[in-house]
Amino acid sequence: MRLRVEFTTEPFDLDEAPRHAVVAREVIQAAELDAVDVGPFGNTAEGGADAVIAAVDALLRRSLEAGATRVSLQVNVIADGPEGVPGAPEGAPEIAEDGR
Repeated sequence: MRLRVEFTTEPFDLDEAPRHAVVAREVIQAAELDAVDVGPFGNTAEGGADAVIAAVDALLRRSLEAGATRVSLQVNVIADGPEGVPGAPEGAPEIAEDGR
């Protein structure tokens, strides 16, 4: 299963990146993830479920230790099988809208 994580850390500082934001970026960039995109107002990364979950654990622990007062994150399953069936193997039967 592949996951996408989106996150921000607070408090914001528009003049200089706060220590907690730098730490969060370092954690994500060092993790075994791909499609990493870091920016001033939000960050995203994708990868296998185990790698994303491990990165989120490290992200929370280290950014809070570095002074974050709030970490907002969202984790989404990326459908990589038949449409609407996340993680389903290729060739799996599709489920009709009526459940059959």
